[in-house]
Amino acid sequence: MFWLQINGEWTLKTVCTDTLEIAYLEQGPAGGWPVVLLHGFPYDVHAYDEVVPKLTEAGARVIVPYLRGFGPTRFLSADRMRSGQQAALAADIIGLLDGLGLDRAILAGYDWGGLASCVASALWPERVTGLVSYAGYDVADIERHRHAYEPSLEQVVWYQHLFQRERGRECLEKYRRELCRILWTQWSPGWQFDDATFERTAASFDNPDFVDVVIHCYRFHLGTEAGEKDLDPLEARLADKPKISVPCVTLDGTRDPLKPGGTANHAPMFSGRHEHRVVDCGHNLPWEAPEDFAAAVLTVRSWTS
Repeated sequence: MFWLQINGEWTLKTVCTDTLEIAYLEQGPAGGWPVVLLHGFPYDVHAYDEVVPKLTEAGARVIVPYLRGFGPTRFLSADRMRSGQQAALAADIIGLLDGLGLDRAILAGYDWGGLASCVASALWPERVTGLVSYAGYDVADIERHRHAYEPSLEQVVWYQHLFQRERGRECLEKYRRELCRILWTQWSPGWQFDDATFERTAASFDNPDFVDVVIHCYRFHLGTEAGEKDLDPLEARLADKPKISVPCVTLDGTRDPLKPGGTANHAPMFSGRHEHRVVDCGHNLPWEAPEDFAAAVLTVRSWTS
């Protein structure tokens, strides 16, 4: 493990799992209550820049990892499949907790980070104190994804269709910044960001595994490419749609084109204490509405402390 100070506040560290050297940012007291904040695609740890201070003020030890394929996080072996499947993303969280010596933590995330947090909560509830999930029960239903959705949604997920072909891989490889910036704009139509804000995150897309992990993620979850064989038992469990038993606050953005109508109807998938909230924002909720995201984490903390 190594660490260094950033701007006198953040601490960048790394910890090794069986698969990765995960880079993560940490802030707050070492003995504070642990919370792991997980970003999505195409974002990175900076999505939580305004959330973190609100949590550390409440005594949290905040850990914000770069997901596989992003920023300084690296695979340990050149031979390891650059998988982006949900079981792999969730197993990374458990490996991170193991490396940090943490028995349990609150997990909070959106997009890929919400997927990873929900999957980890469903498969390893004994490791999760509580959950904040953007977009409800965010576990990929791969069999459902093999079939068509309404045209209005299919046009929004154009990038997922593009990524199914090698042309899409080439496009992401050559134009990753241009493509990702389009997604930022389309998914958060009311959010104004400048070039510096985008570029600060876009540096994470230069990870050598970024393209492979992203392409595999969308091919696996649309049912067009296989995952890692040793993760098949976990994916089989997820296909049975296990309920999430840990205390949870779910969030929706009213202007998120990826989630038309929201996810309030996911409530039956949560068997523990559960509250659903709606926020006036787009897809990038932690950045667009950091107060609301932090408030959800603090609510879960109040339920579990």
